[in-house]
Amino acid sequence: MKSKINNFNLIFIIAILLISGCASENKLDQANLNPDFPVPWKSDAFAQRFQEATTKNPTVVESAIELSDKYAKLIEEASYLKQENQSLASRNQQLKDQVTEIESKLRETQDELKDTTEVLVEMRLELNNWKTDVLGFREEMRNAQSAQLQALMKIMKALGGEPIVTTAHSNGIGQAVASNR
Repeated sequence: MKSKINNFNLIFIIAILLISGCASENKLDQANLNPDFPVPWKSDAFAQRFQEATTKNPTVVESAIELSDKYAKLIEEASYLKQENQSLASRNQQLKDQVTEIESKLRETQDELKDTTEVLVEMRLELNNWKTDVLGFREEMRNAQSAQLQALMKIMKALGGEPIVTTAHSNGIGQAVASNR
C-alpha cells in the first residue's frame, strides 16, 4: 500500500515538475527576448531559496527522485515522531496515575501525622501534670517530715529530754540525716 502511494506521489511530482519546467522555459525565453518582461522569480532571495548546495544543475527526473526520497524520509520521520508521541502520551498517563496514587497516600500520611501530633501533645501535657504532681508530693513529704521532727522535738522536751542538734551528714545515698545524740 505504501509503495503504491509512493509510486503515485513520484509520478505526480514528476508530472508537476515537467509541466512547471516547460512553463519556466517559456518565461525564460520571453524574458530573454523582451528585457522589459518582469520575471518575479529572478530576485536573489527567490533564487537562493531553491539553490542547492551542489553546483551542478540536476535534471527534472533527478530532482523528482531526490524530492521523492526526501518525502519518503519525511514520512518515516513523521511515523517515528508519531510513535514517539504515543509513547510519551502513555508515559505521561502512567505518571499522572502515579501522581494521583502518591497524592492519596500523602493525604493519608498527613492525616496520620496530624493525629499523632495531637496524641503527642496530649501525652506531653499529661507528663507535665505528672511531673508537677510528683514535685508537689515531694514538697508535701518534706513538710510532713519536718512537722514530724518538730512534733518529736516537742515530745522530747515534754518528757524532759534535751535534744542535741548536730550537723547533717550523708548516709551514702545522697540524703542528709540529722542525728540526735
